Amino acid sequence: DESVTREQAISGFQSHDPTERTRGQYRSLSFSASRRSVMPAWVIDKYGKNEVLRFTKNAALPIIHYPNEVIVKVHAAGLNPIDISMRGGYGAATMAMKRDPLNMNQSGSEFPLILGRDVSGEIMECGLDVNYFKPGDQVWAAIPPWKQGSLAEFVVLSANEVSHKPKSLRHVEAASIPYVAATAWSVIVNTGGLNKDNGSKKRVLILGGSGGVGTLAIQMVKAWGAHVTVTCSQNAERLVRDLGADDVVDYTAGPVEKQLQTLQKFDLILDNIGGETEKWALDLLKPWNGAKYVTLVTPFLHNTDRLGLADGMMQSGVTIGCKVLKHLRKGVHYRWGFFAPSGPTLDEISEMVDAGKVRPVVEKVFSFAQVPQVFQKVEQGHARGKTVVSVIDDQKE
Repeated sequence: DESVTREQAISGFQSHDPTERTRGQYRSLSFSASRRSVMPAWVIDKYGKNEVLRFTKNAALPIIHYPNEVIVKVHAAGLNPIDISMRGGYGAATMAMKRDPLNMNQSGSEFPLILGRDVSGEIMECGLDVNYFKPGDQVWAAIPPWKQGSLAEFVVLSANEVSHKPKSLRHVEAASIPYVAATAWSVIVNTGGLNKDNGSKKRVLILGGSGGVGTLAIQMVKAWGAHVTVTCSQNAERLVRDLGADDVVDYTAGPVEKQLQTLQKFDLILDNIGGETEKWALDLLKPWNGAKYVTLVTPFLHNTDRLGLADGMMQSGVTIGCKVLKHLRKGVHYRWGFFAPSGPTLDEISEMVDAGKVRPVVEKVFSFAQVPQVFQKVEQGHARGKTVVSVIDDQKE
């Protein structure tokens, strides 16, 4: 019964039928996989370029280790730029620390590594403490980068990272949303302070609006009544206007900062571009008004990869500290934004999708056999929404 809320499910998990524990460690949907220990997946055995991708039918089948975990059968997977970076080893030091905080494993123990941060599929098994989901539920999730990914037949996740997928979407559409939605929500709501209650009439600028995070962020803040300005190239203008952008600035038609300086100042700037934009973007914020600039392009993982965890975090702290103070003197707030996995966030997005306020923007769907081409496509950049892999050609869809 889906009417049970996530909170009720979490608070009520101790009150299990005691006989249930005798039925093994989990509840399962006639899980044929329990009779085998391997599955098909795309893996990498070392970091590098596209040639490190390898298809195998013998990847280790994920198993439930904790009572709050679920196993999801992957119907569709979404790729994001972070998958390209991680294929090359980006964030490896930080991810190793998250996977193995006590540093008990030798280096390289993450391999064979499965990439893919978005999943839409079906619950196959539930750990004993999982009440909010049951085998057979259609779900979606954004998979944290330190966990094995979705370019496989099955994936194991914590129940608090999973959400019932929107009923109005097919799996290949649903798989385009979770990672960018969780990122956009984290950046706009948690860091930027904008939400459905205070978004009305706020002026929001999205730098780089035609990719995955941008296309979702436009729709989110428009649904909350904000005025949205977007920068993108000319051939993406129609897409972002269709999604609700009020003003569109073409970065190929001359210096973008000059064009933006002619507009009213902004309450929130979301920067997907980074680099030079930091030098001029903060001057576009309303001063002494709580206005925030949030960038998704941070040196955090580069610092920890280069300097190790402690020194890298210290370097990041010094960098962000200096930038925050420098801009506070001008009455504006400088922040770094990060992805944060969250099932409850996806519950909210799911409602917005089924209410027609947010729609998937899928640029291209590939088959599971074409995963190397998917990486090439995402690596080329200039995205118009998202690239998705159909893992199961689902007749029901």
